[in-house]
Formats: sequence, structure tokens, C-alpha cells
Amino acid sequence: MLKVQEIRELIKLVDQSNLDELVYEVEGSKIKLKKNSAGVVSVAQPASHVLQAAPAKPQVVETAAIKQEVPAQPKTEAPVQETVSEAVDTENLHKITSPMVGTFYQSPSPDQDAYVKAGSKVTSDSIVCIVEAMKLFNEIEAEVTGEIVEVLVKDGQLVEYGQPLFLVKPE
Repeated sequence: MLKVQEIRELIKLVDQSNLDELVYEVEGSKIKLKKNSAGVVSVAQPASHVLQAAPAKPQVVETAAIKQEVPAQPKTEAPVQETVSEAVDTENLHKITSPMVGTFYQSPSPDQDAYVKAGSKVTSDSIVCIVEAMKLFNEIEAEVTGEIVEVLVKDGQLVEYGQPLFLVKPE
């Protein structure tokens, strides 16, 4: 099974290259990325695993023999909470964003503490939260070393692709 970070890297590589299509198979999972003038992304997986890139354009999702046109949702972000102190320069903060549409969870289970809180120190491979999409729980890593300044979403909140989840002061 591909990790979220690996899928993100594949999407970036295809986006930055002259390739129009990429098919990648590993351990029985298959991901197919297409880019063309219409901006359609196709993803094919076994029926139990469907991974979707979430561009701002329409996408076609194929699973087994099912083909369905899914209109892209307009990007709507939750209003950013105004709890960052005025003394903090937000331009120098790193935003950890959601790699997919799903439900944000701040802890591995309801009876455990949050992975991170404001003031927590993180490294690039620290797990900061889980985003659940289609019954798959995806651990999200910080990707930067620093200190969490603010958590921008609440536990159990639906998040969009690219929505900022955390502000981190890099070290």
C-alpha cells in the first residue's frame, strides 16, 4: 500500500514533468495519474482500495468495472482562528496541509492524548494527526522540524485537500 507522502511525490513529479500519464503498481495496488488539457485525473485501484488525487477540476474515478464522474467540490477552507498572537510573524511559519479530503483526528484513539498541541516540538517524521478517508486512516507527518504554533482545525472536523491543519515555527 502506498503511503500518502509517496502519492504526493508521484503527483508532484507528474505535474512538474512532460509526462501525460503515469501508471505505478506496487504490492497489488495500482495508481494511474493522467494529465492533459482537460485536467482529468484517473485513479484505478482494486475494489477495496481507491486513492484519489483532489485537484480543483473534475475527476474520473475508476474502481473495478465501475466508472463514475465526480464533480470537484469548490475549495472551501474553515476560517482560520485568530488565536495566533500578534507577535508571531505568520509569514515565516510553515503550514502543514491536508493531503486529502477526510476527517481530521488529533489522536490515535478517542481515549488517548493528541499527537501534538500548540508548543509541541516536532521533527520532519513526527506524526501530527490522522486524516481518515474512505475508512483508511492516514498518518500525517510534520515534514519540518520545529514547534507547533497553532492547531487550525478541531478534532473530528472535515478537512479539504490542501487545507492548512497546523502552523509550525521551523527551527
